[in-house]
Amino acid sequence: MKKIRTPLEGAGAALSARSTTASNTMPQTPPEGVLSGFSATAEQFISASQSAATKRAYASDLKHFFANGGAIPASPAVLAEYLAQCAEKLSVATLERRMIAIHKAHLEKNLESPARSEIVKRVMQGIRRMLGTKQRQVQPMVKDDLLAALVMIDQQKKPVKAARDRALLLVGFASAMRRSELVAVRVEHLTHLSNGVEIFLPSSKTDQEARGRTVFIPHASGERCPVRALSHWLEVSEINEGFVFRAVSRHDRVARQGLSAQSVALVVKASVARVGGDSKKVSGHSLRAGYCTSAAEKGLQPWQIREQTGHKSDVTLAKYIRPVAKRKIPSLL
Repeated sequence: MKKIRTPLEGAGAALSARSTTASNTMPQTPPEGVLSGFSATAEQFISASQSAATKRAYASDLKHFFANGGAIPASPAVLAEYLAQCAEKLSVATLERRMIAIHKAHLEKNLESPARSEIVKRVMQGIRRMLGTKQRQVQPMVKDDLLAALVMIDQQKKPVKAARDRALLLVGFASAMRRSELVAVRVEHLTHLSNGVEIFLPSSKTDQEARGRTVFIPHASGERCPVRALSHWLEVSEINEGFVFRAVSRHDRVARQGLSAQSVALVVKASVARVGGDSKKVSGHSLRAGYCTSAAEKGLQPWQIREQTGHKSDVTLAKYIRPVAKRKIPSLL
């Protein structure tokens, strides 16, 4: 791929010159911002303005910037050169997030943000035009994929782990929840009804103010019923409070701690690998994308799908309906 060069004389040298001093003085934690001087209560609310996942992402972005010779404050030339050097290795979306992290780190220290400079904006515009903005999309785990995975799960020699994996896949698919929402479900959030189960989600990625919403999962026929799989898992695991989905040891014993979001991806990847699929093409997001894709194939309207997924717009939802469904558009010729 052709290397992107920026018209910044000396910017590369400036970034390299900072590398030694920046690494020696690199802060171990992201900038604390302007929290000092506020009461403990005010600091608590300020800290709660961002989710834990967002804080971790920004901290990781700043760590990478510092490791590559950056520092706070940074000049527009240094930031522009950093973005240009990373353009061939990172996606545009990742670069944009790192620029936001650096921008916010400056604002929190009442410093002028280099992200606002014209040269940085032009470098990012050039990166978008040359490299494109298409993001990687994982393969959806549609109904047929899910049923095949369930057959292989039942062949595991660990019945407790098999029960958890079956419930995790079925509930994850039927609810269309995000990984973070799925692993955050607690027994107290479940309401069992005659025709299914309701799951209350206190908060989510797009519900930062914690208004909460409820997801309903209806009964299904036979062994593919997510409600039955969930009840079976709770029964064999003897979980009656706290997190629903938990780690299971190699001795097939249930741990106290809940699963991480990454663990959902590992379960999905392992399930796909068992049936001979490419585990690199799937992730925990494949369940959510699989529901959206399958629902679209069944003819559900966008508003009906969003009712389950919690998407705010049809534009965002469309990204989850993968080509397998779009190819079913009839020919007009």
